[in-house]
Amino acid sequence: MIPRGTPDIGWRDLAIGAIASLQPHHPDTLQTQVETLWSANHDSLVCLSVRSGFDLWLQAIALPPGSEVLVSAITIPDMVRILEHHGLVAVPVDLEMATLSVDYASLERSLTSKTKAILVAHLFGSRMSLESIAEFARQHHLLLIEDCAQAYDGSDYRGHPASDISLFSFGPIKTHTALGGALLRCQNQLVLAKLRSLQAHYPHQRSSVFLKRVGLFALLKLLAQPMIFGWFVQVCRWRGQNHDRVLYQALRGFAGQDLFQRLRQQPCIPLLRLLKRRLTRIDHTSIDRRIDLADRLITALPHTDRPGYHTKTHTHWVFPIQTQTPDQLVTRLWQAGFDATRTASSLVVVSPPVDRPHLTPNQASQALAKIIYLPLYPWMSEDKLQSLSEIVRTYDRHAE
Repeated sequence: MIPRGTPDIGWRDLAIGAIASLQPHHPDTLQTQVETLWSANHDSLVCLSVRSGFDLWLQAIALPPGSEVLVSAITIPDMVRILEHHGLVAVPVDLEMATLSVDYASLERSLTSKTKAILVAHLFGSRMSLESIAEFARQHHLLLIEDCAQAYDGSDYRGHPASDISLFSFGPIKTHTALGGALLRCQNQLVLAKLRSLQAHYPHQRSSVFLKRVGLFALLKLLAQPMIFGWFVQVCRWRGQNHDRVLYQALRGFAGQDLFQRLRQQPCIPLLRLLKRRLTRIDHTSIDRRIDLADRLITALPHTDRPGYHTKTHTHWVFPIQTQTPDQLVTRLWQAGFDATRTASSLVVVSPPVDRPHLTPNQASQALAKIIYLPLYPWMSEDKLQSLSEIVRTYDRHAE
């Protein structure tokens, strides 16, 4: 079976991550080195995750309880949970699915006297234009939070100049992963100093936890070979398990324990060492290969609905398409040997406050209900790509 993808990390990087986890650890200047590699402007902080950085920033700015944050309508559920934990109200802003950009009319409808900030998330490897959103934030004296967890592309982009904070992820399934860690850029130096002070009181992530993660992703990298992956799927079936569910559970970054107990930790030294290595050895080969594969799929599927088909900047972190019967198409692709999925990410649609049901983000809701993710296996042959495309085209015709 053609896997949905492969971890974007090399065997040497995994080996170095494992060795670093077993070595004695002493305080050093790794954090400063990583932050300087990210930005020479002394405006960055390395955190355990994007969620950790977001939670830390909300602690630092201490918005009044009951304040509202406008949130682009598709995001991960933990971002909303973090807002609610701080006594804030998430108010959805619908998306223009062709560009994966915030719908400006929805932005205006959602604004109230309690609105204090806007949180926008770039989706699927695309990057929306923030010019109009930044101007809206400026006009209404709102903070602008830019979630770039899915948008890192190895370039020098560190966030929009008008963003108060920009957050980039190097988590396990992200581009150029370090199996964890995030870098945030904060414009306000006083706020940044408070972030540092708050994080300094956190315990460090245990190196043993990071070593287990290295081992898990070495296994998943080995698994991401078509023959081995096919055996894995068969074993799951023999055991009465859904392989898609097994993978989803394995890839969840903050499953199990209390969310805030897990978030409020500093990165361990081995993670920082691996992140430093990844930032000093940026290789665009894997990104270029992924973009080329996505471009060939786009050419082969000219009439298939695809969110983000009008985006100007896109590295195709994942390849979503829309179909009227997503579960059936996923099953059909599995039968043909292609590991399509509906769970390539844990994205959800943000619900409106109970007293404002008219703010339901209909465009985002309708789109996400129809999305499946096609496999973007880097070494998919042209024959396999054409077979995959033909199944999708045929299925779309029969579903009409």
